[in-house]
Amino acid sequence: MMAAAPVPTRPHARAPAGDIVAMDWLGQPLSDSICQRCVHAQLKASGGCELGYACMQDGYARRIDRFFRWHPELARAHLQHPYFEVRAIAARYTEVFHLPAMIEDPDETVRLQLALRLPQRALQKLTQDPHREVRIRVAQRLEFDKLSAMVNDPDYGVRQWVARRLPVALLAVLMSDPEQVVRQEVAHRIEMPALLRMTSDEAPEVRRVVAQRLPTGLLDRLAFDQDLIVRWEVAQRAATELLQRMQHDEDSEVRAAVLQRLTESGERHG
Repeated sequence: MMAAAPVPTRPHARAPAGDIVAMDWLGQPLSDSICQRCVHAQLKASGGCELGYACMQDGYARRIDRFFRWHPELARAHLQHPYFEVRAIAARYTEVFHLPAMIEDPDETVRLQLALRLPQRALQKLTQDPHREVRIRVAQRLEFDKLSAMVNDPDYGVRQWVARRLPVALLAVLMSDPEQVVRQEVAHRIEMPALLRMTSDEAPEVRRVVAQRLPTGLLDRLAFDQDLIVRWEVAQRAATELLQRMQHDEDSEVRAAVLQRLTESGERHG
């Protein structure tokens, strides 16, 4: 049997077979004839762009990104493009000093890119951005001494990041945050004596963190907590005297942890 003839391929074609059909941002199919009318038509002959693979006219973000990755010097010319993906990706590759002029861009995808790259002075202008994901990126990058401006952000995800990064000396302002996950972040970092005040937090998830960090001599405040995991955490760190008081805990897992610690120390009593 004769071998099948090889399927002809385009000499430099890199777009995989069966990939997403090349269409522009308005949903119109892209073709070689449209490429000829493109402002970057001269690039195609030298392999500087490729339909269905690296094309800033495409509606598919990966192809736009590939185009600007190859030609970052062209990004500035497209910062006002009508398609938000082109603006956002161009903002990723253009020189940073062009970005402050885009802060009022109507699309959050563009402003997300700005939040990742803007210098600190301009970044502060996005602390009140209407989109939570933009503000979260700001909270992840903003200089420590500017973060206090975001402690009252209406979104708990933003405040959670503020609690992770705020200078420890300022963390007390978030100890009474209405969201448990924010207070957990505070409990992971805040120092004594403020940490001691968090033993009375209403959320067991917060008290569990406190039990992991509280000085050993103060663990008796949580040894009989209503949450069994808090008590279990105490049993992992408590001194012998407190462990002996915990031997008859109502939960078998806590009793087992206490017994193991006492046995290891040779201080088990009936």
